[in-house]
Amino acid sequence: MTSVYIASAEGFSGKSTVALGLLEQLARAVERVGVFRPIVRADAADESSGRDYVLDLLTSREACTTSYDEAAGVTYDEIHDDPDAALDRIVDRYHAVAEKCDAVVVVGSDYTDVATPTEFSVNARIAANIGAPVILVVNGAERSPEQLRTTAELLTHELEAHHATLAAIVANRCRADDLAAVAGAISTPAAPGYAIPDAPLLTAPTVGELMARVEGEMIAGDPELLHRESGGLLVAGMTLPNVLDRLTEGVVVVTAGDRPEIVLGVLLAHVAQDFPQIAAIVLNGGFAMPEQVDRLIAGLEVTTPILTTELGTHATVERLATLRGRLSKDSPRKVVTAVTLFDEHVDGAALVDRLELSRSSAVTPLMFEHRLVDMAVAARKHIVLPEGDDDRILRAADILLRRGVADLTLLGDPATITRRAAEVGADVTGAQLLSPHDEELVEELAEYYHQARRHKGIDLDEARTTVTDVSYFGTLMVQLGKADGMVSGAAHTTAHTIRPSLEVVRTVPGVSVVSSVFFMCLEHQVLVYGDCAVVPDPTAEQLADIAIASARTAAAFGVEPRVAMLSYSTGTSGSGTDVEKVVTATGLVRERDPDLPVEGPIQYDAAIDSAVAKTKLPDSKVAGQATVFVFPDLNTGNNTYKAVQRSAGAVAIGPVLQGLRKPVNDLSRGATVRDIVNTVAITAIQAQKPLENV
Repeated sequence: MTSVYIASAEGFSGKSTVALGLLEQLARAVERVGVFRPIVRADAADESSGRDYVLDLLTSREACTTSYDEAAGVTYDEIHDDPDAALDRIVDRYHAVAEKCDAVVVVGSDYTDVATPTEFSVNARIAANIGAPVILVVNGAERSPEQLRTTAELLTHELEAHHATLAAIVANRCRADDLAAVAGAISTPAAPGYAIPDAPLLTAPTVGELMARVEGEMIAGDPELLHRESGGLLVAGMTLPNVLDRLTEGVVVVTAGDRPEIVLGVLLAHVAQDFPQIAAIVLNGGFAMPEQVDRLIAGLEVTTPILTTELGTHATVERLATLRGRLSKDSPRKVVTAVTLFDEHVDGAALVDRLELSRSSAVTPLMFEHRLVDMAVAARKHIVLPEGDDDRILRAADILLRRGVADLTLLGDPATITRRAAEVGADVTGAQLLSPHDEELVEELAEYYHQARRHKGIDLDEARTTVTDVSYFGTLMVQLGKADGMVSGAAHTTAHTIRPSLEVVRTVPGVSVVSSVFFMCLEHQVLVYGDCAVVPDPTAEQLADIAIASARTAAAFGVEPRVAMLSYSTGTSGSGTDVEKVVTATGLVRERDPDLPVEGPIQYDAAIDSAVAKTKLPDSKVAGQATVFVFPDLNTGNNTYKAVQRSAGAVAIGPVLQGLRKPVNDLSRGATVRDIVNTVAITAIQAQKPLENV
């Protein structure tokens, strides 16, 4: 077990960003990552829950295996009342967490209670007593590299005085132009230095936080949008034309409640194509809106939060302008931004190596998902998403762009996409927004489709109509090299997604069928199931294709393929048409790929359980340790993957289509944002090499 202590000597240094990034980095390497906070906030606790919001954030992450209560040490009051007794309790509670974990991220105090000159010394003393090396976080805001070097040196001496060990130094909230100079200035022969740039989003308050700050309430709009971050304040005391000229993206408009013309004008601008999207409207003064205006707002079906407060203009603006936002579990965009900043500017793998962490041989679902994202980021590809106005697609696109997983094209009306993205709090400004009715592209794609399908009687006019369908448009973009892959299906059927691919992309030479696999992420390993989504009743030849394609897909994603050709019979114990199909398919696999470990026919228990394998197939190199499971038909495969998913709590990632010349993948219509992110990452990985080799 290893641990690391994240400490700073002042508030607002960005320890949460470093802690969050390190937590996710450790989850790539080991199964059980814990969090511990020696000193939790008391008087400054989250007003809504009474909980330390930093600890609440970290323990809410899937990467963390400790609960909030387990992770909390002592309060500031306990430290002040009896420091020695508090230290004893901290050490005891830390060891209780450490016993259950492979690694522990320890997050030092916040300096938001009664900060004293000795507070950093208290953190150094705790780190020394629990034997955790320290990552020192310094606030780089408005400080030169030389000033940060001096600060780091002073704090390093303080750590040494308390016998604590320095692992690394991170300067946070730095000017983007100073990153290299800062990293060089704070690095030492014993500890590397890293510099993370300032990200205004991380300190931007959410609309909900602004509402609480002015003791307000929401009188209209979508409550989900209270989680959207503010892009600044606009005090609308002027006439409407001047207000409209000053609107910016994500701004919160503050105006008196007796100015209905401002409210209506701003709301109309919000839905207009050529105006920025606002985050909220705050009505001050406690004035009620006229009944006629309320009816107009209701008729507009406003989703933008409209808040009201009894405070006057001066008090409202003063409170809102001085509010600093938090990196909390209720701000998903901030969380993704923080993790991305850490990944981009801190060499997390090298840092983990410095901690001398013993990496796990097991692969948890979260470890596998991190592997997918890391592989996709390493060779960023261009993926087209045909369902560009779907809320889940928009939220996933925000995450994908922030993490650098892929370049994206969203299909749909650009104005509609932009408006809806703003309404759901998704930033898709980094994506290409493309209309499937773009005349120039429609003509180019239609000409290609006409030439490809003219033998089926498709004339040019019919082709022009067909290619405006988003699935055809996206597939043809991939075929013509305008995108590297496509992900669709959140709002369309599997057939609607796959049909264009079969017509224009077609299958890899030597493969007779398009099939699919699911990556089944169990507690300690990842298995590959195929085919569970596409081919209802494969022939022996198709079953062999599915087995070989599934093995290649498994290998491409880091799963060593050992193929089990499943049946209700193991070896020669049974007979019948269904068994013979599997026997024939297994023979074909061995002929076509003699080096691929394959066993069949074999029952599931003999394929997965070594004890059963010793009884039924003692000499098999696959039995008891299979990683790729090929089901004899869709009925068996689909029901089995869902049974394992629900009964064993497995994370099922897929379906991943295989056999096509270029990557196209299908989503279920119940896909979550997480499903979409994973599928785009998989598609980007498939696009990194010709699918003939996958």
